[in-house]
Amino acid sequence: MADLRDLGLSEYESRAYRALLDAGPATAKELSDASGVPMGRVYDVLNSLERHRLARSQAASRPKKYLAVEPDAALDRLLEEKKRELDEQAEQYETVVDELSTELEAGDPPDEQFWTAALGPEDTADLLLERLSAADERVVMIAAAPASGLDIGAVGESITEELEAALERGVDVSLLLSEELPAQLPESVGQRYFDRMADHPNFTVRTAPGLRGTFTLVDDAEVCMEVPSPVDPDESFAMIDLKDPEFAGDVRRAFRERWEEAAPLGL
Repeated sequence: MADLRDLGLSEYESRAYRALLDAGPATAKELSDASGVPMGRVYDVLNSLERHRLARSQAASRPKKYLAVEPDAALDRLLEEKKRELDEQAEQYETVVDELSTELEAGDPPDEQFWTAALGPEDTADLLLERLSAADERVVMIAAAPASGLDIGAVGESITEELEAALERGVDVSLLLSEELPAQLPESVGQRYFDRMADHPNFTVRTAPGLRGTFTLVDDAEVCMEVPSPVDPDESFAMIDLKDPEFAGDVRRAFRERWEEAAPLGL
């Protein structure tokens, strides 16, 4: 059940405000009796309600009387105050992230083979986005079907955003797509391509017929390979991230062969 404490008031402040609503104009003593707030605390509580602009006082009366602000106005003020606090917290977290991003640095890729896997569309997409964000030098992607890494909808847009961010970091990005895929991508993905990526000197896209499978090569050291569902080959089942420079080199050579035969993208 919702409570005024959910919007930042203390227990005593919540009880005092509710009692003021019921009692109308009241002295501190009357409010203490009606709300159960101890007399030794009631003045601090009333001052706090006034600071929150939830109560008004009539200083000319003796003793001073207090009146609750209408509930709609009071709730709006509490909500605005809470939003302001959340915005300030978000800015603080962003500052911490900016500082840590310059302080924390991943080590060199391991020489020995290491692999991990993600199951299901959501975790698969998260793994791919994570590895794209880790690229320092080069990203190579082959996408043969829209159910792959370049999925139709939000995943395709998220990957496009990560590729754009990689370009801004100075990463070379090469995409090799099946001939059918560009027409199946969302309009927003194509618009971002034309508006912000197509003319970037480190970004190239080509298409080729007969592509099979989907993979992403990151920094010539690791490969993200999509595993299609055994039930429905058009659906993604899992993704394997394999860190193995020797295997990555074989993938790189195979990619170059198909790349030389591919045609520049024309939408």
